[in-house]
Amino acid sequence: MANILIVDDDPAVQLTIRLLLERAGHHVTVAGDGRKGLALFKADPFDLLFLDIFMPGMDGLETMRHVRSLQPAIPIIVISGRSTAPDAYAEPDFLKMATKLGAVASLQKPFRADALLAAVDGCLKAGESEGSDVNASRQ
Repeated sequence: MANILIVDDDPAVQLTIRLLLERAGHHVTVAGDGRKGLALFKADPFDLLFLDIFMPGMDGLETMRHVRSLQPAIPIIVISGRSTAPDAYAEPDFLKMATKLGAVASLQKPFRADALLAAVDGCLKAGESEGSDVNASRQ
């Protein structure tokens, strides 16, 4: 199936996502921060990327910017445990902001297994159709 990179500083979240994806047949690599994630991303081809927005050192938004400069079309799913802000005085909705900056999907922690797998399937199918469009235009 797909080769997926998870970049999250929470070991419990890493393990949860990894188990769900491996049970679905995917190959999973894990990094604990943005710098390690970016180094792994540069070393191996990935089909999909999970990025936590808030991590020490290089956060998810900065990591996404670097990833987009290297591979603009890779699907990225952003995840965050911070609450989405219902009022104007709270902090901004970082998940919505990340999707405006190039993430394909977002998940609020804690998330349900079916929501995670649906996001993965949607991103991978979108990536396949973009790839086939590119291949068709080359012929």
